[in-house]
Formats: sequence, C-alpha cells, structure tokens
Amino acid sequence: MQERPLILGIHGLANKPPREEKQAWWGQAIREGMRRNLGRDREDLPFDFVYWADLRYDAPLCETRNREPYYAARGRGPFPSPDGATAPTLTDRLYRVVEWCQDRIGRQILDDVIIEHRLDDLWGYHEDILFRQAARDRLREAFERHAGRRLLLAAHSMGSLIAYDVLRQLEREGCRPQVSHFVTMGAPLGLSEIKHRLAAEHGDLRVPEAVARWSNLGDREDVATVGTVLSEAYTPNAAGVGVVDCPVINAYRRPKGGANRHKSYGYLRTPEFSRAVGMLLDAQGVPRGEREAIARSEVSEGASP
Repeated sequence: MQERPLILGIHGLANKPPREEKQAWWGQAIREGMRRNLGRDREDLPFDFVYWADLRYDAPLCETRNREPYYAARGRGPFPSPDGATAPTLTDRLYRVVEWCQDRIGRQILDDVIIEHRLDDLWGYHEDILFRQAARDRLREAFERHAGRRLLLAAHSMGSLIAYDVLRQLEREGCRPQVSHFVTMGAPLGLSEIKHRLAAEHGDLRVPEAVARWSNLGDREDVATVGTVLSEAYTPNAAGVGVVDCPVINAYRRPKGGANRHKSYGYLRTPEFSRAVGMLLDAQGVPRGEREAIARSEVSEGASP
C-alpha cells in the first residue's frame, strides 16, 4: 500500500521557538486555513518539519521575547485573497531599476546591504560553508526519511533558498524526491545577488527536475519578494514545468495589531496555500495523468498571467 502524501515544511530566517513548538504552530496555521478557506478540518494532517534555527542560535526564542507567535486569527470565513493579479509596488519598481544598474556595473551594492543587515541569516548562509552544508543536510535527511512519498514541499523565506539548493544538488547526484508541489512563500529568490549566486553554483536558473509543480506565493508588500518575478528568472525544467507566481494577501497581524506581511503563519493560512494542500490530499491514489490535469486546472486560480 502506497504511503500517504506528506506536507514537508522548512522555516525561514531569524531565531525561532523550540522545534516542537514551531512545528506545532505551522501545523495549526495550516489547519486553520483549511477550516476557514475550504471548510475542512484535518486533525490527522500528514506533516513533517525541517528545523535549522539551532544551527545559528545558541538558544531558541523564549515566549517572553517572541513578538510574533501563532494564534488563531479573528473573524470567520475565508482569509482574503487578491482579486486577480497584483500590481508591483513602488518598492518593487525601484528595485528593478537598482537591479538593472547593479548588473551594468557588475556589483550588487544594494543587495549586499539588504542581505547583510536585514537578512542576516541569509548572509551567513552564503559566507559560512559549515552552516550552509548543515542546513542543507537537515532537508536531505528529511527527504531520505520520506523516500517514495509524494511531497508538498512548503518553503518559507530563506527556507526556499535551502530547498532550491538541495533539489539541484540531488539532481546532480541522480536522486529525485517526489516533489508533487514545491510551494515557496515570501521567497527572496528574485533578489539579483541571490540569482547570481545560484547560477554560479548550479549553472543556470530553472525549475528542479524533481518538481512536478512550483507555485511561488508572494505578498507584494513583503520586502523579501522584491526583484524579478520568478517565472521570468527561472526557466522550465525538462518536463516543461515552470514557476507560477501567485499573488496572495498575507493577513498576519501581531498580537498588538501590527502587520507582518512576511510571516509564515499568514502565508500558511492563505486560500492559495489551502488549495494546494487540498489538492495534494485529494489526489491520493489518483493516476499521474489525472493528477497533472488537476494541477493544470488549479494553476489558473489566483495566479498572475
């Protein structure tokens, strides 16, 4: 009997609460989204989690210092979703100009500032080879644990970079996990400096061969999503699978009311992510050709042209 499909999550930058707590909060956020967006309650949600914050921080984030915990959002009914494609923000447009200038002079000046001072873990990932390899090993071990299972790989923020690197590494080694759906959320993969580094290591920018579908969820007010839309930067793989950029609204608010458009819990509760989870679970036992037809029909929902 074939094992059930699995959601495999990997978190993003900055220190985190203890592993068990962070994993439980991701699971609760996913289930909350399923209940409100789809009217489905999945207490038995098949979910595993890749935790790497302990590789960068001596102690996990304690409760008194965590300004952005998971908690059930107020209200009822589905979480908000954009009405069609979302126009680039002013920040997005300005970054496009800066990116063009950086490419012309051959230096990534603004990207270095963003990465080193605003995305410190991302800077450490590029500069510290031991940390980089250890973080990748955590995901590789998870792939080994779940070998043969169909996966929805949910990667938030810097986790999307780790996931991309590992998938391309495994590809060169002749290994191919069954990633039915790669869902990146608040991914910095459009930053010019990140693209240059990825191309230098992997030879090109394209969808990994193990990926049967890639949806890039981004709130346009999320600063991590500035830069080139991923469908323009990453070419399709040999099977013709390209990136689908999906505008979303990250509705997470801190307990005192402030918004954080980058927060993982907000992305996990979006209708777009809930539909991806529903499709994974509903496709269990469905023949491959039919699964691909379902995927194609889902792509058009909430996706930018």
